[in-house]
Amino acid sequence: METLRDILDAAAAGRFPPPDGATTVLPQPSPRDAGVLSLTAHTVVFTDEDPDWVYETLRSVDSDPLAASMSPRFLTALLDRTGRTAETIDAVLVGDPLPGEPSCALRELEHPEHPRVAYARRRRDGVRAWAADGGVLALGRGVAGRLEVSVEVDEDARHRGLGRLLVTAARQLAGEPLWAQVAPGNARALRVFQAAGYRPVGAELLLQRGTPV
Repeated sequence: METLRDILDAAAAGRFPPPDGATTVLPQPSPRDAGVLSLTAHTVVFTDEDPDWVYETLRSVDSDPLAASMSPRFLTALLDRTGRTAETIDAVLVGDPLPGEPSCALRELEHPEHPRVAYARRRRDGVRAWAADGGVLALGRGVAGRLEVSVEVDEDARHRGLGRLLVTAARQLAGEPLWAQVAPGNARALRVFQAAGYRPVGAELLLQRGTPV
């Protein structure tokens, strides 16, 4: 049986499900990770809820199968059904690993207390973090064990290219495809990731247990 990780690995290599307007329902890869991944004209819902309920709800909320899975009505029904919460629909990007050493000086943090790292630890496993002059970079295992990156640049260090250096350095540290989730309204961050060679893959809403902080 194809898993969510199979689909993610294939997407990272440029191979996507058929653009047939269909929805694939898969079990959650872990108790933590449930959500909806929208690719080009194909959606993956990963949840331990009854697949029949998912398909019936999709049919009832929108006549357009291309729009139904990310429609507010379906997502609200899914949140109510699962008792979970959500923050925002993110753009999902992936970058291939890069050879060489990072061009910015990084210092790995043994006991990081930075809010960005704390945020990553609530959503990922095995998080490692590095500090640069004016910013922080974190890597960890997120959805279906994929390697995910997050960065934060200090306010007084912005507009100097540090963000691009950090997300490029992340590709050099990764050794495998590296995933990023970015709020679509954060146009600056989207431009940074794309300038550093990350490719848009789709959109994703993660369903979180408990109240998001």
